[in-house]
Amino acid sequence: MKIMLFVRFVACFSLVIAVVAPFTFLVPKPLITIVEVAVEPVTDKVVVQVVEKVKVIEKPLHQVNLPDFAAIYDIPTKKRQFFDFVRPAIEAKNNELAEDRSKLEHWHEQISLGLGLTVEEQTSLQTLIKAYRINKEASTLQQINDLLIRVDIIPTSLVLVQAANESAWGTSRFARIGLNFFGIWCYRTGCGMVPGGRNTGAKHEVAAFQSVDAAVSGYFNNINKHNAYHVFRTIRAELRAQDQALDAEILATGLLPYSERGVQYVLDITDMLRHNQRYFVKPASQQQTASAD
Repeated sequence: MKIMLFVRFVACFSLVIAVVAPFTFLVPKPLITIVEVAVEPVTDKVVVQVVEKVKVIEKPLHQVNLPDFAAIYDIPTKKRQFFDFVRPAIEAKNNELAEDRSKLEHWHEQISLGLGLTVEEQTSLQTLIKAYRINKEASTLQQINDLLIRVDIIPTSLVLVQAANESAWGTSRFARIGLNFFGIWCYRTGCGMVPGGRNTGAKHEVAAFQSVDAAVSGYFNNINKHNAYHVFRTIRAELRAQDQALDAEILATGLLPYSERGVQYVLDITDMLRHNQRYFVKPASQQQTASAD
């Protein structure tokens, strides 16, 4: 009996040992492993150089007190002031052209009737022939006919909207720095301002003018003399021949060569003509002043 009890005791003890033994050899792992690393002191300083871009302010190439159109946020006010600023020079040029044209019409009549011109009239005629590059070998009557096609006015409204379109209502760099309201180019080094996006190898500049009158004269000379605007002058001459008014929208169709945008440019100009009608009329105060003069 005792032997049986002893055997059972040994069996139970062995079972307990078998169950507990594996766990007695397990070593718990640390939750955080700390590794000591020797850090050498930093002896060299890293210097970061900050380069600030300095904005270069381009000085005007003229002495004209040009209004700051960009500071006028009210659109109707900006349009009115821009047109009022440019209009006097346009009207002055048109008056000058009208006087020269009146002389040409008188001389044409004189020559047609077999009457000659005075020495003074001949001198004036030769000045116009040279200025408008008329064939010197042609007859006097033909020279006058050719001049009548070139020496003529351009509707003030058309000139105004082209100035507004080309100069972004007087706010463009070329308008502010060089009084160039019409995007006129020149081809002599130093004659104006170098365009920012000019192609490599190109030599043209955007012309700079010393006065608004000079800028407007440059525009009129371009339209009335350059071969690119032969169609414009032909349309104008045809309107004259038919005793029709010089309609700005009709004449605008002759401005295709004025911009690389071609037809779209003409559409933009005609659209501006329609939407700015109320600004083409002089304010009452200016009309009264003109009447008094």
